[in-house]
Amino acid sequence: MNRFSKEFLFGLLLITGATALAINLSLFNFFGGLRPDPAEGQNFDPQELARLLGGQGEQRPGGVFKILLPRNDLNVSIQGAKLNPAAYSSHVEFLGDDKEAMVMGDLVLTQNEVNEVMPNLSENNIDITAIHNHFLGETPRLVQIHIHAAGDPQKIAKNIHDALFYSGIRFNAGPSSQAIGPNSLNTQEINSILGLKGITKDGVYQVSVPRAETITDNGQTIPPAMGVATSIIFQPIDPNTAATTGDFVLLANEVNPVIKSLEDAGIYVTALHNHTLTEQPRLFYLHFWGGGKEADLARGLKAALDKTNSLK
Repeated sequence: MNRFSKEFLFGLLLITGATALAINLSLFNFFGGLRPDPAEGQNFDPQELARLLGGQGEQRPGGVFKILLPRNDLNVSIQGAKLNPAAYSSHVEFLGDDKEAMVMGDLVLTQNEVNEVMPNLSENNIDITAIHNHFLGETPRLVQIHIHAAGDPQKIAKNIHDALFYSGIRFNAGPSSQAIGPNSLNTQEINSILGLKGITKDGVYQVSVPRAETITDNGQTIPPAMGVATSIIFQPIDPNTAATTGDFVLLANEVNPVIKSLEDAGIYVTALHNHTLTEQPRLFYLHFWGGGKEADLARGLKAALDKTNSLK
Protein backbone atom coordinates (compact mmCIF):
# COMPACT_ATOMS: atom_id res chain seq x y z
CA MET A 1 0.00 0.00 0.00
CA ASN A 2 3.15 2.13 -0.16
CA ARG A 3 2.62 4.67 -2.97
CA PHE A 4 5.50 7.02 -2.29
CA SER A 5 9.12 6.40 -3.20
CA LYS A 6 11.74 6.21 -0.50
CA GLU A 7 13.54 9.11 -2.11
CA PHE A 8 10.46 11.35 -1.81
CA LEU A 9 9.88 10.31 1.80
CA PHE A 10 13.43 11.04 2.90
CA GLY A 11 13.32 14.44 1.24
CA LEU A 12 9.99 15.21 2.85
CA LEU A 13 11.18 14.42 6.36
CA LEU A 14 14.38 16.51 6.38
CA ILE A 15 12.81 19.20 8.52
CA THR A 16 15.31 21.48 10.25
CA GLY A 17 15.50 24.97 11.70
CA ALA A 18 12.61 26.94 13.14
CA THR A 19 10.39 26.58 10.08
CA ALA A 20 8.41 23.40 9.49
CA LEU A 21 7.36 21.75 6.30
CA ALA A 22 3.60 22.06 5.67
CA ILE A 23 2.30 20.35 2.58
CA ASN A 24 -1.14 20.84 1.10
CA LEU A 25 -1.95 17.42 -0.30
CA SER A 26 -5.67 17.70 -1.00
CA LEU A 27 -8.46 20.18 -1.56
CA PHE A 28 -10.04 21.33 1.66
CA ASN A 29 -13.62 20.69 0.57
CA PHE A 30 -14.35 18.68 3.67
CA PHE A 31 -17.39 20.59 4.94
CA GLY A 32 -19.61 19.81 1.94
CA GLY A 33 -22.70 21.58 3.28
CA LEU A 34 -22.17 20.46 6.88
CA ARG A 35 -23.60 23.11 9.20
CA PRO A 36 -24.04 21.74 12.72
CA ASP A 37 -24.66 24.39 15.35
CA PRO A 38 -22.09 23.96 18.15
CA ALA A 39 -24.54 25.47 20.61
CA GLU A 40 -26.87 22.52 20.06
CA GLY A 41 -24.18 20.05 21.14
CA GLN A 42 -23.47 16.67 19.61
CA ASN A 43 -26.09 14.17 18.50
CA PHE A 44 -23.91 11.08 18.11
CA ASP A 45 -22.81 8.39 20.54
CA PRO A 46 -19.39 9.63 21.70
CA GLN A 47 -18.40 6.47 23.53
CA GLU A 48 -19.04 4.41 20.41
CA LEU A 49 -16.69 6.73 18.51
CA ALA A 50 -14.03 6.25 21.21
CA ARG A 51 -14.48 2.47 20.97
CA LEU A 52 -14.20 2.46 17.17
CA LEU A 53 -11.13 4.69 17.17
CA GLY A 54 -9.54 2.90 20.12
CA GLY A 55 -8.84 5.92 22.29
CA GLN A 56 -9.89 7.86 25.39
CA GLY A 57 -12.86 10.17 24.86
CA GLU A 58 -13.64 13.43 26.63
CA GLN A 59 -16.36 16.03 26.19
CA ARG A 60 -15.11 19.52 25.33
CA PRO A 61 -16.91 22.89 25.12
CA GLY A 62 -18.94 23.77 22.04
CA GLY A 63 -20.31 20.28 21.43
CA VAL A 64 -16.85 18.90 20.59
CA PHE A 65 -15.91 15.33 21.47
CA LYS A 66 -12.14 14.74 21.64
CA ILE A 67 -10.47 11.34 21.47
CA LEU A 68 -6.90 10.98 22.72
CA LEU A 69 -4.51 8.34 21.39
CA PRO A 70 -1.42 8.47 23.65
CA ARG A 71 1.91 7.36 22.21
CA ASN A 72 2.71 5.35 25.33
CA ASP A 73 4.81 3.10 23.13
CA LEU A 74 7.42 5.85 22.72
CA ASN A 75 10.00 7.35 25.09
CA VAL A 76 10.67 10.84 23.76
CA SER A 77 13.33 13.18 25.12
CA ILE A 78 14.68 16.63 24.21
CA GLN A 79 18.16 17.66 25.35
CA GLY A 80 18.10 14.89 27.94
CA ALA A 81 14.70 15.89 29.35
CA LYS A 82 12.11 13.13 29.13
CA LEU A 83 8.80 14.34 27.71
CA ASN A 84 5.51 13.28 29.24
CA PRO A 85 3.46 11.55 26.48
CA ALA A 86 0.63 13.98 27.25
CA ALA A 87 2.76 16.55 25.41
CA TYR A 88 2.74 14.55 22.16
CA SER A 89 -0.46 12.49 22.07
CA SER A 90 -2.41 12.01 18.88
CA HIS A 91 -5.93 13.42 19.08
CA VAL A 92 -9.07 13.56 16.92
CA GLU A 93 -12.05 15.93 17.42
CA PHE A 94 -15.65 15.37 16.28
CA LEU A 95 -18.45 17.92 15.87
CA GLY A 96 -21.89 17.18 14.39
CA ASP A 97 -24.43 14.36 14.54
CA ASP A 98 -24.63 10.64 13.81
CA LYS A 99 -25.05 11.25 10.06
CA GLU A 100 -22.72 14.17 9.36
CA ALA A 101 -19.76 15.26 11.46
CA MET A 102 -16.76 17.50 10.97
CA VAL A 103 -13.56 15.76 12.05
CA MET A 104 -10.16 17.35 12.68
CA GLY A 105 -7.09 15.75 14.16
CA ASP A 106 -3.35 15.61 14.74
CA LEU A 107 -1.68 12.22 14.34
CA VAL A 108 1.76 11.81 15.93
CA LEU A 109 3.98 9.36 14.08
CA THR A 110 7.59 8.31 13.87
CA GLN A 111 9.36 8.87 10.55
CA ASN A 112 9.14 5.26 9.44
CA GLU A 113 5.38 5.15 10.14
CA VAL A 114 4.43 8.09 7.89
CA ASN A 115 4.63 6.26 4.58
CA GLU A 116 2.52 3.39 5.93
CA VAL A 117 -0.24 5.44 7.57
CA MET A 118 -0.67 8.28 5.06
CA PRO A 119 -1.80 6.26 2.00
CA ASN A 120 -4.44 4.52 4.11
CA LEU A 121 -5.83 7.89 5.18
CA SER A 122 -6.01 9.19 1.61
CA GLU A 123 -7.64 6.03 0.29
CA ASN A 124 -10.45 6.44 2.84
CA ASN A 125 -11.23 10.10 2.07
CA ILE A 126 -9.39 11.48 5.10
CA ASP A 127 -7.92 14.78 3.88
CA ILE A 128 -4.32 15.50 4.85
CA THR A 129 -3.80 19.22 5.43
CA ALA A 130 -0.28 19.42 6.84
CA ILE A 131 2.80 17.30 7.56
CA HIS A 132 5.54 18.72 9.76
CA ASN A 133 7.44 18.71 13.04
CA HIS A 134 6.35 20.30 16.31
CA PHE A 135 9.67 19.85 18.16
CA LEU A 136 13.35 20.20 17.31
CA GLY A 137 16.05 17.78 18.44
CA GLU A 138 13.69 15.21 19.93
CA THR A 139 14.59 11.51 20.04
CA PRO A 140 13.03 9.63 18.34
CA ARG A 141 12.07 12.10 15.63
CA LEU A 142 8.31 12.77 15.49
CA VAL A 143 6.18 13.81 12.51
CA GLN A 144 2.68 15.28 12.88
CA ILE A 145 0.01 14.67 10.23
CA HIS A 146 -3.03 16.97 10.44
CA ILE A 147 -6.29 15.63 9.05
CA HIS A 148 -9.81 16.77 8.17
CA ALA A 149 -12.85 14.81 7.10
CA ALA A 150 -16.63 15.10 6.90
CA GLY A 151 -19.36 12.48 6.81
CA ASP A 152 -20.50 9.50 8.87
CA PRO A 153 -18.55 9.88 12.16
CA GLN A 154 -18.46 6.16 12.91
CA LYS A 155 -17.11 5.35 9.47
CA ILE A 156 -14.49 8.09 9.78
CA ALA A 157 -13.45 6.85 13.24
CA LYS A 158 -13.02 3.31 11.93
CA ASN A 159 -11.05 4.50 8.89
CA ILE A 160 -8.65 6.51 11.07
CA HIS A 161 -8.24 3.50 13.38
CA ASP A 162 -7.49 1.21 10.44
CA ALA A 163 -4.87 3.63 9.08
CA LEU A 164 -3.19 3.92 12.50
CA PHE A 165 -2.99 0.13 12.67
CA TYR A 166 0.22 0.61 10.66
CA SER A 167 1.74 2.67 13.49
CA GLY A 168 2.90 1.62 16.95
CA ILE A 169 -0.04 3.28 18.73
CA ARG A 170 -1.43 1.09 21.50
CA PHE A 171 -5.18 1.29 21.08
CA ASN A 172 -7.39 1.59 24.17
CA ALA A 173 -4.37 2.50 26.29
CA GLY A 174 -5.03 4.29 29.56
CA PRO A 175 -3.25 7.41 30.83
CA SER A 176 0.49 7.24 30.42
CA SER A 177 2.38 5.19 32.97
CA GLN A 178 5.29 7.55 32.25
CA ALA A 179 3.45 10.54 33.70
CA ILE A 180 5.42 12.61 36.19
CA GLY A 181 3.29 13.96 39.02
CA PRO A 182 2.81 17.73 38.89
CA ASN A 183 3.36 18.17 42.64
CA SER A 184 6.53 20.19 42.01
CA LEU A 185 4.69 22.74 39.86
CA ASN A 186 3.35 25.85 41.57
CA THR A 187 0.21 26.08 39.45
CA GLN A 188 -1.17 28.97 41.49
CA GLU A 189 1.89 31.04 40.61
CA ILE A 190 1.56 30.08 36.94
CA ASN A 191 -2.11 31.10 37.00
CA SER A 192 -1.29 34.41 38.66
CA ILE A 193 1.39 35.29 36.10
CA LEU A 194 -0.61 34.24 33.05
CA GLY A 195 -3.89 35.64 34.36
CA LEU A 196 -5.45 32.34 33.32
CA LYS A 197 -6.43 29.06 34.89
CA GLY A 198 -5.53 25.67 33.50
CA ILE A 199 -6.09 22.05 34.42
CA THR A 200 -3.83 19.26 35.68
CA LYS A 201 -4.17 16.15 33.54
CA ASP A 202 -1.97 13.08 33.03
CA GLY A 203 0.99 14.59 34.85
CA VAL A 204 1.12 17.96 33.06
CA TYR A 205 -0.48 21.37 33.59
CA GLN A 206 -2.43 22.53 30.53
CA VAL A 207 -3.67 26.03 29.69
CA SER A 208 -5.90 26.74 26.68
CA VAL A 209 -6.32 30.30 25.37
CA PRO A 210 -9.01 30.87 22.70
CA ARG A 211 -8.68 33.67 20.19
CA ALA A 212 -11.10 36.60 20.38
CA GLU A 213 -12.13 36.20 16.73
CA THR A 214 -14.66 33.70 15.47
CA ILE A 215 -12.81 31.14 13.34
CA THR A 216 -14.74 29.84 10.33
CA ASP A 217 -14.29 27.72 7.24
CA ASN A 218 -16.80 27.80 4.40
CA GLY A 219 -19.19 29.57 6.75
CA GLN A 220 -18.84 26.91 9.45
CA THR A 221 -17.83 28.12 12.91
CA ILE A 222 -14.93 26.13 14.35
CA PRO A 223 -15.02 26.02 18.19
CA PRO A 224 -11.69 26.56 19.98
CA ALA A 225 -11.79 22.95 21.21
CA MET A 226 -11.37 21.75 17.62
CA GLY A 227 -7.72 22.82 17.87
CA VAL A 228 -7.80 26.54 17.06
CA ALA A 229 -6.84 27.81 20.54
CA THR A 230 -3.34 28.53 21.86
CA SER A 231 -2.15 25.58 23.95
CA ILE A 232 0.44 25.84 26.74
CA ILE A 233 1.77 22.83 28.66
CA PHE A 234 4.01 22.81 31.74
CA GLN A 235 5.78 19.65 32.84
CA PRO A 236 8.01 19.26 35.91
CA ILE A 237 11.51 18.02 35.12
CA ASP A 238 12.83 18.04 38.71
CA PRO A 239 11.85 19.92 41.89
CA ASN A 240 13.52 23.11 40.62
CA THR A 241 13.04 22.92 36.85
CA ALA A 242 10.08 22.79 34.49
CA ALA A 243 9.67 22.47 30.75
CA THR A 244 7.05 24.17 28.64
CA THR A 245 5.80 23.37 25.16
CA GLY A 246 2.73 24.03 23.05
CA ASP A 247 1.64 26.25 20.19
CA PHE A 248 0.40 29.79 19.68
CA VAL A 249 -2.45 30.28 17.20
CA LEU A 250 -1.65 33.55 15.44
CA LEU A 251 -2.58 36.01 12.74
CA ALA A 252 0.18 36.94 10.30
CA ASN A 253 0.93 40.29 11.93
CA GLU A 254 1.35 38.64 15.34
CA VAL A 255 3.95 36.05 14.31
CA ASN A 256 7.17 38.05 14.62
CA PRO A 257 6.20 40.01 17.76
CA VAL A 258 5.47 36.68 19.47
CA ILE A 259 8.75 35.19 18.23
CA LYS A 260 10.67 38.14 19.68
CA SER A 261 8.88 37.88 23.05
CA LEU A 262 9.66 34.17 23.29
CA GLU A 263 13.29 34.63 22.26
CA ASP A 264 13.72 37.42 24.83
CA ALA A 265 12.54 34.94 27.47
CA GLY A 266 14.89 32.17 26.32
CA ILE A 267 12.02 30.08 24.94
CA TYR A 268 12.86 28.43 21.62
CA VAL A 269 10.59 28.60 18.57
CA THR A 270 10.59 25.11 17.04
CA ALA A 271 8.12 25.34 14.16
CA LEU A 272 5.89 27.77 12.25
CA HIS A 273 3.26 26.47 9.83
CA ASN A 274 -0.38 25.88 8.97
CA HIS A 275 -2.60 23.15 10.41
CA THR A 276 -5.61 23.70 8.14
CA LEU A 277 -6.01 25.07 4.63
CA THR A 278 -8.94 27.46 4.13
CA GLU A 279 -9.84 28.85 7.55
CA GLN A 280 -10.78 32.50 8.05
CA PRO A 281 -9.01 34.46 9.30
CA ARG A 282 -5.82 32.80 8.13
CA LEU A 283 -4.04 31.19 11.09
CA PHE A 284 -0.42 30.30 11.74
CA TYR A 285 0.71 27.85 14.42
CA LEU A 286 3.93 28.68 16.23
CA HIS A 287 5.35 25.87 18.37
CA PHE A 288 7.78 26.42 21.23
CA TRP A 289 9.94 24.65 23.79
CA GLY A 290 11.66 26.00 26.88
CA GLY A 291 13.14 24.89 30.17
CA GLY A 292 13.92 26.64 33.44
CA LYS A 293 12.11 28.04 36.44
CA GLU A 294 8.36 27.84 35.90
CA ALA A 295 7.79 31.46 36.94
CA ASP A 296 10.33 32.71 34.38
CA LEU A 297 8.75 30.55 31.67
CA ALA A 298 5.28 31.81 32.59
CA ARG A 299 6.43 35.44 32.38
CA GLY A 300 7.88 34.86 28.92
CA LEU A 301 4.69 33.18 27.74
CA LYS A 302 2.58 35.99 29.22
CA ALA A 303 4.61 38.59 27.31
CA ALA A 304 4.00 36.61 24.10
CA LEU A 305 0.27 36.23 24.82
CA ASP A 306 0.02 39.98 25.24
CA LYS A 307 1.03 40.34 21.59
CA THR A 308 -2.04 38.37 20.48
CA ASN A 309 -5.75 39.04 20.20
CA SER A 310 -6.61 36.30 22.68
CA LEU A 311 -9.57 36.19 25.03
CA LYS A 312 -8.58 37.57 28.42
